[in-house]
Amino acid sequence: MSSEPGEAPRNTPDQAVLYEERLWPSPWIWLIAAGFSSATIVMFAPISMEVGFGAAAVVAAIVFTLLFTSTPRITVTPTTLTVGRATIERRYLGTAEWFTGDDATYQRGRGLNGLAYLCIRGWISPVVRVEVLDPDDRTPYWLASSRTPERLVAALEG
Repeated sequence: MSSEPGEAPRNTPDQAVLYEERLWPSPWIWLIAAGFSSATIVMFAPISMEVGFGAAAVVAAIVFTLLFTSTPRITVTPTTLTVGRATIERRYLGTAEWFTGDDATYQRGRGLNGLAYLCIRGWISPVVRVEVLDPDDRTPYWLASSRTPERLVAALEG
């Protein structure tokens, strides 16, 4: 069942979203971005305050747009897992585990396999590790940050 060009795809059972999460920056990241943007006022104040406020508005628009557009999404459907820009069919997935605290730090650090696919964010502590079983893929697992790792794992196991 295909869609006509320009038509939105139909929601078939294999496209139903079982889990979705955006890895938004924490509030303190947005505050740092606002502070950085407002600091440009000081740089342009010797020219004029109007130029300083204008430059701050432009820098704020750029920084906030970059933060918004670079925020990855995790989506689980009955047939696929998408983390950031990467998608894998669920038939190639093995076990999924979630980690918090020191265990999550270990997974992101000393316990990390250099061939793993990563989508981790420093402002989100918990991580989910999903084993990859595809014999043609050298990637042993995917490691992704998640604010609700138990829900992500439940969606992958369901």
